[in-house]
Amino acid sequence: MQRYTVTTLDSGERIVTERVASVRSVAIGMWIGAGSRDERGGEEGISHLIEHLLFKGSGRYSAMEIAQIFDGLGGELNAATAKEYTVVYARVLDAHLETALDVMADMLLQPQFDPTEMDSEREVVLEEIAMYEDTPQDLVHDLISAAVFAEHPLGRPVIGSAGVVSQATPRDIRAYHRARYVGPNIVVSAAGNVEHEPLAHAIETRFSPLSQAPDDATGVRPVWVGESLPRSVFQRKDTEQVHLCLGAPGVSRSDRRRFAASLLDSMLGGSASSRLFQEIREQRGMAYSVYTYGSQYADTGLVGVYVGTREDNLAECVRIIADQLGRMGDGRFDPAELRRAKENLKGRIMLSMESTSNRSSRLGKSVLTDTEILSLDRICAEIDAVEPEAIAALARQLFDPTGLSAAAIGPSEDRFSEAVALLNPALAA
Repeated sequence: MQRYTVTTLDSGERIVTERVASVRSVAIGMWIGAGSRDERGGEEGISHLIEHLLFKGSGRYSAMEIAQIFDGLGGELNAATAKEYTVVYARVLDAHLETALDVMADMLLQPQFDPTEMDSEREVVLEEIAMYEDTPQDLVHDLISAAVFAEHPLGRPVIGSAGVVSQATPRDIRAYHRARYVGPNIVVSAAGNVEHEPLAHAIETRFSPLSQAPDDATGVRPVWVGESLPRSVFQRKDTEQVHLCLGAPGVSRSDRRRFAASLLDSMLGGSASSRLFQEIREQRGMAYSVYTYGSQYADTGLVGVYVGTREDNLAECVRIIADQLGRMGDGRFDPAELRRAKENLKGRIMLSMESTSNRSSRLGKSVLTDTEILSLDRICAEIDAVEPEAIAALARQLFDPTGLSAAAIGPSEDRFSEAVALLNPALAA
C-alpha cells in the first residue's frame, strides 16, 4: 500500500509527504537540484557556498534570528550539498511545523547574500577546505572520483575550489541561485505527524512568487557517457599511513542491479563480517580502517575500496584485495554468506526507516531524481530475489582489475606504484 502522497504545484515545486501518526515530530527537507555536477567551469564550489550563505540572513530573518528561532523550538536545522543536490532540512515538534516552514522557505527563496556576511562565510568555507586538505582519509575519496571521472563534473569535489570560493562575487552567487532555485528544481519532503493537504497549501502560499525554470540551458546537467579509463593519482604527504582508494564507475540509482551491488558491497567490505574487514583487519591486523562503498547517481555510479595502512603493508593489502575481488567474481561464496548479507541489508534498511529524518530524506531524494519509491516489502523482495550469479557477474564487471583506477595519499609514490602494479601494471606507468 502506498503510504506517501505527492503534489505538484503550478509553479513546479513538488511536495511529498508520509504520515507517521505515532510520533510528535516532523522531519522536513527542501531539496534543490543543484550540486557540484551542475557547476560549470569557474563555478566549482558555488553550490556549497550558497548552502552556507542560506543561513546568513534572509528577507525577513537575520542570521542570529534564524539560529534563535530554531533553538527556541528545540528543533534541528542543517543543510548539505552533494554531487546532485543541495538540501536544507529540519526536525521539529509537529506544533512548530508552520514556524519552521516559514523560516526555511524565506532562507531558500530570499537569501540576502549580503557582501559583508558573504566575506566572513567565505573564510569559513576556505577553512573547511583547508581542514579537508589536512584529512587524507577523506580527501583521497575526491582523488579517486577525479581519477574515475576525469574532466567530467562528477569528478569534482563537492566542497569546491579555494580559488573559485575566494573570487566569487555576490553577482555570481545571485545568478547561480536565480538559475537553480526555481520551481521545477525544488522538492519539499516531510515525514512524521503531518497532514499532506495543509502542508501543500502552506508551501504554495510561501512559494507562490517563485517562477518556472528560465528559458536558457542553465539547468541542463552534463550526462555521463562512455566508459572510464583506468588512471592513477598520487598526492605526496608526510603521513604515517598510505590512504589508498581503488574505484570504478558503478550502477545508477535506477539500475535494477543496485540490489545486487548493495549485497556485493556488504559481502566484500561493507560490514563487520565482510571479507576485506576480516582478512585485512581482523586476521592480519594490517589496517584500522578498510571498507568498500558505493555511490549512485542519475546516470552512473561509483564503487570504491578504501584502506589506510602503513607503507610496509600496502602491497600485501592490495594483493588481498585483488584476491578477494577475484573470488567474488568467480562466485566463490557460500549460501550462508549470501543469506547473512541479505538479512544485514534488509535489517539496516528497515531500522533506518524508524527515523522520520531518514523517511523524509528517502522521499525527497527519490522525487527530486525521478526515482521510483518502492515499498519496504518490495525492497525486501528485490533483495531476496538476487541470485548468486548476479552478484558474481557484477563483481566481474565493476571490479575488473583492468578497469580500476587508483588514488593514494602518502609519503612515497614508488611504494604506491609498486603496490597497484600488482592489480594492474598499467596503473604504475
